[in-house]
Amino acid sequence: MSTSLQPHEPHRPLPLPHEHVLDNAAWESLAGPHRHLAQTVGTAARYQEDVSPFVALADADDPRSWTDLATLVGPGNSFALAGVPSLPESWATGQSGQGVQLVGTSLRAERDPQAVPLGPADVPEMLDLVARTEPGPFRPRTVEMGAYYGVRHEGRLVAMAGERLRPPGWTEISAVCTDQEHRGRGLATRLVRHVAAGIADRGETPFLHAAAANTNAVRLYESLGFTLRRTILFHFLRVPDDTPESAR
Repeated sequence: MSTSLQPHEPHRPLPLPHEHVLDNAAWESLAGPHRHLAQTVGTAARYQEDVSPFVALADADDPRSWTDLATLVGPGNSFALAGVPSLPESWATGQSGQGVQLVGTSLRAERDPQAVPLGPADVPEMLDLVARTEPGPFRPRTVEMGAYYGVRHEGRLVAMAGERLRPPGWTEISAVCTDQEHRGRGLATRLVRHVAAGIADRGETPFLHAAAANTNAVRLYESLGFTLRRTILFHFLRVPDDTPESAR
């Protein structure tokens, strides 16, 4: 089965309906479709620790959100935060990296007969593949964030992709990875299209994030029909020890 995601004007980048929710995708996801996976204090939210390291703020310009975040995560504990261009001075403890956010404006979604569903029983293999390929954060219950699919070779999981953030009307494609020995066979392309077919069946639009420095991956996604929407900062930080005062 093939599902078309062709835009009305394929040569025009955006806007798309309800695109604004992508400006704070993690918050919109945690406050909406992923509410059942969320822990919240005031205007700060996080995924349960064994699901994902990502946290979100309703308004990063509001000092109260940072105080709520300190209470939620706890002094000295680590977290990941996306899309916040600047941090309070005392929170600049960790690493930051430039990323890109792309949306599937002309992506061809198509089911792949070799793509098999992955679930909790497959988590040990999924974690092993992630450790070898490093596509990004993946934890024991990340599989609960959405549908995940893989390709097996002689019974061994060699490639996978799945769903992560789910702001209303959108689903992020994530954890796209292929074992080194099986690259060059188009497995990532096939799995991205397969995951996108499920997203399209729900009437949603796929999007994804990638490290800006990973130019090969960005070129691949653009060749598949993704369009650059914006650059975005990813922060991997630790809550300062002297909170909540430091969050103000």
